[in-house]
Amino acid sequence: MICGRPTTFGAFCGNPNAMTAPRRPPTGTQARAERTRTAVIDETVRCLLDEGFAPPSVRHITDRAGLTWGVVQYHFGDLNGLLMAVVDRGFDELLDALDELPTQAVREGSVAARTAFVVDTIWNAFSSPTSMAALEILISTRGLRDAVANTHLADLMATLTSLGRHLGEGLSAPHAGRIGNLIWATLRGLVVAQMTWPEPVDSTRDRQALVEVITAYIELHGG
Repeated sequence: MICGRPTTFGAFCGNPNAMTAPRRPPTGTQARAERTRTAVIDETVRCLLDEGFAPPSVRHITDRAGLTWGVVQYHFGDLNGLLMAVVDRGFDELLDALDELPTQAVREGSVAARTAFVVDTIWNAFSSPTSMAALEILISTRGLRDAVANTHLADLMATLTSLGRHLGEGLSAPHAGRIGNLIWATLRGLVVAQMTWPEPVDSTRDRQALVEVITAYIELHGG
């Protein structure tokens, strides 16, 4: 499927060093080019969510998007570049959602109300199609992913730890970090359950249980 294309996912074909750089000039900002990039990324997301990670072939994705391999090579270099573009966008959307959390909603009101607001906001970001596709890529390529993907994960954990501090004023750094880890692990698990189950999964009660656990933890360890 992908053995005939130069790509770092050639590791699946016994060539871990294969890679092709995108041919698109780094300064290219034309609106049409951006629309094309967006169309390819969107179709890749749909392909991953519809069919899972095989990994998908470039030809299959381009056929679905009505584009050619040359277009993908121009904008992304190879399949690896395309998949990492999906990961980049997924984490950018997730971090943007966290950064845009209103300060008042995180710091004012009861601990339970603040925690519920944060958990619901993060869940909405985690369960978006792009974030789900990014998670599927990271899980499926964990032995191959590069430093950039690991940096995304580190940035996400730092942001969640910061949120933990805001939720519980007076929490020590270790306690805030544990809250961030718990939110990440729980919601990531719920997303995986959603991706693997054949029908939509209602996680409302699971998220409410998470809110109750975090609230109790903050009330126990907060200042």
